Amino acid sequence: MHAVVSTRKWLMAAGLSIACVTLAPPAYADVDLGKGNEGAQTEQQGSNDGHTLESRITYSGSTKGSGGNSSGGFTPVGDWTPPACWYEPYSPDEFAKNTEEGYDLVANDPQQPSYAKSSVGQFRDYYNDGEYKNYNKDKADEGNWWVATRDPDRWLSPEAQKCDKQPFWVENGDAPNVENAVTPEILAELAYNRVQVPDTEVTLAPEDTTKVNLPTWAWLDKAKFTEVSVTAALNVNGLNIQATTTAKPVSLKLEPGTEDAETYPASGECKLNADGSIGEAYANGKADETPLCGIKYLRSSGGGTYKLQATITWEITWTGTGGAGGRLPDGTFGTDQEVIVQEIQSVNR
Repeated sequence: MHAVVSTRKWLMAAGLSIACVTLAPPAYADVDLGKGNEGAQTEQQGSNDGHTLESRITYSGSTKGSGGNSSGGFTPVGDWTPPACWYEPYSPDEFAKNTEEGYDLVANDPQQPSYAKSSVGQFRDYYNDGEYKNYNKDKADEGNWWVATRDPDRWLSPEAQKCDKQPFWVENGDAPNVENAVTPEILAELAYNRVQVPDTEVTLAPEDTTKVNLPTWAWLDKAKFTEVSVTAALNVNGLNIQATTTAKPVSLKLEPGTEDAETYPASGECKLNADGSIGEAYANGKADETPLCGIKYLRSSGGGTYKLQATITWEITWTGTGGAGGRLPDGTFGTDQEVIVQEIQSVNR
């Protein structure tokens, strides 16, 4: 299906700006809509046009679907991010069908300006009766067209514009000579962005309401925080590759929500125990002990609350087709909890 694109064309003539609405050419056709219209400028507005097609990668496992860093998805440590665009294979028939449908959409629309129709026509002719003949349908058993695909949640980002190569032909058995062509590692990185992790709500003792200068114990149940994984697979036109990205919780970072507090340990980072739990559950008789993981507030929250932020660090590994595998940057995911701190100096537990 071809997206309808709302694009403003600013025609800089006689000091006037004239806006018009057009439809997109084929989703992967990087058409210069200003061609044949000197001085025209285009401004993209809220639509996923350009030279891309919808991805056919499938995801399974603990997946949250698309949505970037929405609830349940972790944030990479450092400045690394999963790919915002990549290249996937399409058969000559598939490529021809999409190109012809896009051409008809624009060419038969009376609202389309002549330069848009001309540009789309030139794109079509290049693959149908120019550099190539009939979209290489007579070579269907010999190779595929590779076409750019963008993450639908990040298509406006600068990173998504880097896959700017027009559809190109690759013979069977040859590796596409372009960055971000689908490989097991690319699939692992895309799966990274789909991993769903549990909310990081720690158990506290005392729960919700604590006292000034009283250690608050914090822990996470080992049964809840276990490894989670997502498998990304692409099985089209003779290409059958997949990768599984696995996230393992390794530590909990506590941030009290105020400078008037101490954490246990002092760094605020509680390591994973040997049994997979984090911290230690409070039990009667431990009132005089120092918690493995916890907080001591030094000032009351008055009539309000402190926002305790609990953030899990997840160690990320992947395995893929052909024995490939390795590490990806750690990811973090955290949530806030409201904590009431009351001004009572001594408490019997």
